[in-house]
Amino acid sequence: MVQNSSIPVISFVAAKSGSGKTTLMVKVIRELRAEGLKIATIKHDAHSFDMDKPGKDTWRLAEAGANIVAISSPKKLAIIEKVEEKTLDEIIERISGVDLILTEGFKKGGKPSIEVFRSAVHRELLGEAVQRLAIASDIPWDIGVPCYHVDDVDGVVKEIKNYIAKC
Repeated sequence: MVQNSSIPVISFVAAKSGSGKTTLMVKVIRELRAEGLKIATIKHDAHSFDMDKPGKDTWRLAEAGANIVAISSPKKLAIIEKVEEKTLDEIIERISGVDLILTEGFKKGGKPSIEVFRSAVHRELLGEAVQRLAIASDIPWDIGVPCYHVDDVDGVVKEIKNYIAKC
């Protein structure tokens, strides 16, 4: 599939879990939503996950062998599909109707990224292959990209908005 290049994509990445990627993303999403932007998120899980609960109708349908189970209500739609692992670009291609896609944990996804670094969790930054837009850290870095304190949500949001404006 061809990448959905009409929607800007920014990945929140870190060398290890427990860095605060989700915490920072939640704050950033709230700020961007307050400004009227529609946001999609894609979270990478290196392990298998299960959104369904055993015994629920959708779980029972999947257990019976359905490859795709969808559940719809007036305010939500969920589609659970059994797949071979998809690339980030293949997932992005399925998303429409938003102003920005934020991903979490796709270190090797090849997308512009904000690296989240906490000195209590990490020893060093990710390698040079990461396309860093900025760093959100509890210690300063001087490596040629903006470095915001991990709690500086306004700075991170400003960086994201600058990136969107260039797309």
